[in-house]
Amino acid sequence: MLGRMLWRDLWHLRGQLVAAALVVACGISVLLALRGTYQSLLLAQTDYYQTHRLADVFAHLRRAPDSLAEQMRQWPGVAQVQTRLVVEVTVDVPGLAEPAIAKLVSVPSTHRPLLNDLQLVRGRYLDAGASDQVLVSEVFATANGLQVADKLGVLLHGRKKELVIMGIALSPEFVYEVGHGMVFPDNRRYGVMWIAHETLAPAFDMQGAFNDVSLSLWRGASEQAVMAALDGLLLRYGGLNAHGRDTQLSHRFLTDELGELGVMTTALPSLFLAVSAFLLYVVLSRLVATQRPQIGLLKAFGFTDFRVGLHYFQFALVTVVIGLFLGVPLGLVLGQKFVDIYRAFFHFPSLRFVADPALIGLCVGVSLLSAGAGAWLSVRKAILLAPAEAMRPQAPARYRAGTWLQQRWALGLPASVRMIARNLVRRPWRALGSVLGIACAMGLLLMGRFAMDAPNHMLSVQFNQVQRYDVMVTYNEALGPRALMAMGGMDGVIQVESFRALPAWLVHGHRRKRIDVMGLMQGKGQHQLLGADGHAVDLPPQGLVLSAKLADILGVVPGDRLTLEALEGRRPVLDIPVVSVVDEMLGLGAYMDARALARLLGEENTSSGAFLRIEADKALQVYERLKRMPVVAGIAVAHAVQQSVRQTMERAFFFFSSILLVFACVIIAGMVYNSARIALSERGNELASLSVLGFTQREVVFLLLGEQLVLLLLAIPAGLAIGYGLCAMLVPMFDRDMFRVPLVLTPWSYAYAVLAALVASALSGVLVSRRIRQLDLIAVLKTRE
Repeated sequence: MLGRMLWRDLWHLRGQLVAAALVVACGISVLLALRGTYQSLLLAQTDYYQTHRLADVFAHLRRAPDSLAEQMRQWPGVAQVQTRLVVEVTVDVPGLAEPAIAKLVSVPSTHRPLLNDLQLVRGRYLDAGASDQVLVSEVFATANGLQVADKLGVLLHGRKKELVIMGIALSPEFVYEVGHGMVFPDNRRYGVMWIAHETLAPAFDMQGAFNDVSLSLWRGASEQAVMAALDGLLLRYGGLNAHGRDTQLSHRFLTDELGELGVMTTALPSLFLAVSAFLLYVVLSRLVATQRPQIGLLKAFGFTDFRVGLHYFQFALVTVVIGLFLGVPLGLVLGQKFVDIYRAFFHFPSLRFVADPALIGLCVGVSLLSAGAGAWLSVRKAILLAPAEAMRPQAPARYRAGTWLQQRWALGLPASVRMIARNLVRRPWRALGSVLGIACAMGLLLMGRFAMDAPNHMLSVQFNQVQRYDVMVTYNEALGPRALMAMGGMDGVIQVESFRALPAWLVHGHRRKRIDVMGLMQGKGQHQLLGADGHAVDLPPQGLVLSAKLADILGVVPGDRLTLEALEGRRPVLDIPVVSVVDEMLGLGAYMDARALARLLGEENTSSGAFLRIEADKALQVYERLKRMPVVAGIAVAHAVQQSVRQTMERAFFFFSSILLVFACVIIAGMVYNSARIALSERGNELASLSVLGFTQREVVFLLLGEQLVLLLLAIPAGLAIGYGLCAMLVPMFDRDMFRVPLVLTPWSYAYAVLAALVASALSGVLVSRRIRQLDLIAVLKTRE
């Protein structure tokens, strides 16, 4: 009998049931997709690092003899040592107008198990003794349409050499393939290649020597002790600094992303499931209130409190089952899509979406728990009802004119408006819950827009205000003025401005940071510094200018003094004041006047590279000349980098924003529809009476949907505030060394959230208004109050 009663109620409340189930489905799908993606990335990372032996400690230097490797192997805790050559070179890629940069990494000519070992995707390993063969990273080859047996022109220390691609490979060291100073990958113009050590060493006069070393450690070994010993050993050989996995560029980006994904895995599903719990509470509360006599009869005929409570819990259970039926397949699809997006950024031999039974069980448990929490407050009323009390008609609510209704301004309002306001005031907690549900959904909409607004603002500031050059050229080593004059004399070059990049340690008390101190020219140069107000900041004639993030890491403010330990030349140790702090969103910056830096280093007219302004119609000629210049180690074309980054962001963030739009609209529509249907069931007799008394159908619809409109209008400012708060909470998650996301939301984003809420509410209103038009006045008026 209770089963038949349950199915009858489910069919009668099918609209509210489906609305709540859709919100449950959204929560389950988001939880399954995000948690599954997190587990998939973590599993791929762990497996890849172990099977291909990612090193634990890394160090780069200028030049050291191979004999040092044996000395390192004797250190306590060191399991394996691998020395190699690593250089960046200019590459002429077929079909690419701009010069590309490749990180060339030396490997043995005969393959054997190595640290940071390679995974061949296509092709084969290098032939022993061959001097014109290379392996290319998969992402670089894919972005440029390169295949096995294709040829590349590479500038090796001033000499052009043609190399044949023998294979396409991956390495755990370059899961996230970016170069030094890069934040987002530019896979067309930057890649990694592996070449035989016997080929690379003679080209750079490095026979019997290395400039890069990787070490793996035994379990329990002291990483800090090994790094300290390595720094001490390599100091005289130009060692920059040893570092562990935690600061290795690729690993750092991946772990940061996993951390952010872990937070989102908890936050987003919690919001959806909380809203679904509220919807179930509202629906079941109304069901229990209308079925008081039946509850009393059931208890009078011997049904226990447990059996009656279980009957109403089954309503929530059916909602969860429908939500699982819809949410699990949707979560699997979304999870696969998320993994596909991450696959474009992080490159593993095997990355697939994994949803194991434990994860499915977690989704079931969490959804049951949230639904049970929402149902319990309503079911508790049914359990506590005594049979005699339940069968007695519920005491009518006490109605009285509110103080505000007696005001002169209120008396002048139309009767329909006062009826709407009075009904909302009589049920304040339900109204508040509806407002918060809609507001939270609008917050999700703003959060999705924030994921697009903030990066766009970053790029706009970086490429339009900070980096005002067209091309940045870096040299193989610090050079005199002749290289600068050669570039300035090229046809198509409008302006040349040199810069000096000095690798150094900045030390303040116990805090240290390895950074490249940039010596820039005075005045309105091509690399502009900006203050917190967005205006340009001039370089002082003496002292350091630090980015706000770097100043925070070192714990300094303007007026403090730092110790600068240079890592080039004679390696002077200098005491320098911090003059000012600038606002930078990309990287960590330390800047000085180029002339002041040269005086401190005892140099004259020395530069590490140049910023170029070029004529647009002669850009291709300039690129060709730069590709052939022996001193050039790297070339960055501003417009190409900006275009690549924008395409990368749009591909990732547009999908995320679209998903939040759909799910937020489901919440808003569910909230409005449920609220309106509950109001219709409660006030059906009243609305039918008004129709009989002469109110038009439009006026009756306005009385019902007017309440929802008021709730929506109250939710809009609250939703915009909640959205801003959610975005403000996200900002610290993206406060990294490599980039900081600003709190930026455009007016269009606010309008977007409001418009989406209005459209979703309007669709729900249309469905409810149809029910009003189909209202059977005679049947409703016969219903006992």
